[in-house]
Amino acid sequence: MNSGLKNKVVLVTGASGGIGSGIARAFAAEGTHVILHYRSNQTAVEQLKQELGDVECLTLQADLSREDETEALFQRALKHFGRIDTLVANAGAWELRDVPMHQMSLAQWQATLDNLLTGVFLSLRAFLQHVEQTQRGNAVLIASTAAVFGEAGHADYAAAKSALAYGLTSTIKNELGRLAPHTQDYCGGRINCVCPGWTVVPRTASKLMDEETARKVAATLSLPKVACPDDIANMVVFLASDRLAGHITGERVVVSGGMEGRQLWGAQEVDPSLM
Repeated sequence: MNSGLKNKVVLVTGASGGIGSGIARAFAAEGTHVILHYRSNQTAVEQLKQELGDVECLTLQADLSREDETEALFQRALKHFGRIDTLVANAGAWELRDVPMHQMSLAQWQATLDNLLTGVFLSLRAFLQHVEQTQRGNAVLIASTAAVFGEAGHADYAAAKSALAYGLTSTIKNELGRLAPHTQDYCGGRINCVCPGWTVVPRTASKLMDEETARKVAATLSLPKVACPDDIANMVVFLASDRLAGHITGERVVVSGGMEGRQLWGAQEVDPSLM
């Protein structure tokens, strides 16, 4: 099926990470021009650019929690390509340690919200300002199943991702529809959100190599397998295609193998006499 994405311009934030690089590869396979954003891992993003071969790519560095750096990134991208058709707001970080909220520092809370929420606000705002001029464009936000089910030990991450998946996506769909209105030859501006579940990426690979952890994860899924970046990327490409998803906006799509929630207790922690 033809996605109609050939020669479109897509900005992927956080393209040096596992899911971000998978998204960039999927768009490149459709013949799009790809802007690869990174914050610090220049080596990984330059290797990705080389891997994508003949596809026209632009690599840009920015700390998206900083207003000046985000605005400069969009200026450089627009100077090079002249337009941005799709924003994929994927950039973000995950605190590897489990930190219960009653032990969480204000500094960690604020840093997470700056990284995950303020960064999306600034990049999405810059994109919408461009859409106001062109009256064309769509966006895909990358949240998490933590937004749907919560994540014990990561209240900061779950709160930020939930804000993206629900309040922000639901609000911007109405604003974007006015900035880029539906016409006879255009579906209208759209925004959607993808919520990945457990996915094999560099930061989770070692954890998922542990057999006990892998079993616990699989036990929460209807399809007992962990996702790979392609599983997420294929959904992002679909939602970015006006041809395939032209009447889909304001939606949250969970890509998690049918997850219904986390196991909250290990077998050894449950007292059968209390059941």
